[in-house]
Amino acid sequence: MEERPAPEPGPRDILVELRACGICGSDLMDWYLAPRAPLVLGHEPTGVVVEVGREVEGFSEGDRVFAHHHVSCMTCRFCRRGQFTLCPMFRRTHLDPGGMAEFFRVPEPNLRLDTFRLPDSLSFVEGTLIEPLACCLRAVRKARVGLEDRVAIVGAGPSGLMIALLCRLAGATLVAVSDLVPYRLRAARSLGADLAVDAREESLAEAVKAETDGLGADVVFVTAPSPRAFEAGLAALRRGGTLLVFAPTEPGASVPLSLNRVFFHEITITASYSTTHLETRDALALLVRHREFFRRLITHEFPLEKAPEAFRLARESRECLKVVLLSGA
Repeated sequence: MEERPAPEPGPRDILVELRACGICGSDLMDWYLAPRAPLVLGHEPTGVVVEVGREVEGFSEGDRVFAHHHVSCMTCRFCRRGQFTLCPMFRRTHLDPGGMAEFFRVPEPNLRLDTFRLPDSLSFVEGTLIEPLACCLRAVRKARVGLEDRVAIVGAGPSGLMIALLCRLAGATLVAVSDLVPYRLRAARSLGADLAVDAREESLAEAVKAETDGLGADVVFVTAPSPRAFEAGLAALRRGGTLLVFAPTEPGASVPLSLNRVFFHEITITASYSTTHLETRDALALLVRHREFFRRLITHEFPLEKAPEAFRLARESRECLKVVLLSGA
């Protein structure tokens, strides 16, 4: 924790006083963060507008808002093809200094494209789920989950459980979730998973094939950042199925892959990184409609000054889901 002066908003920026910010799994991956350190973390924030640049329209002091930390340029080759997360500008845009600060500046590009007011029916804490839910929504759309699909999800963390509900809403008739942690498996069962597979004792592939006449899953999501999770997901996939990678491994990690199987089984392997302005507002609407479900994913809340304790819990505890930091009034 450190003291900094509050950022000064430019004429097209706003200054937001933080109310809540979730801890993401990527905030716990040292290999991912080290090359960019030192940095202020936090990309799931909600707060109250306390200062508005003189050229800003549509926002006022006192507005309750969500602000997305990355936005695209909307004009490059990637953006023109709808690949917004691959836009060079996407990773260069950030909240200043980050979402885990008492005050953060929302720069003009972020403000213009992907900052919006929260409805009164949604609390600041619940609003921290907009960004992670939008990431999951983008993944489900990329995997084209639809009516009567049988889905398997490797990893029963907050993202895996959100994907499970989104697949159900998309029409999936079987949702199987696997994990190594009993607490998360119990959460998966209580939140409606058809199968909750303890990967320490049972093969996800065998469990899914037993429910699908030996075929396997139409779509598999790998939400755990490990080669073993990828291998388990691939084993559970049917011929002609789609495997979506939702979590990165360390840069040097690799898995053996049979191109013969990929070819003759016509397997599709794809990935979904982050989210865009196309999903955040849809995620908000889903969050409002299903807030009782999603609120159950938030298991712990800490004041910002106890961030080290919150991070320790998120990293080490086997009995937590989403951990949220709180600040402000």
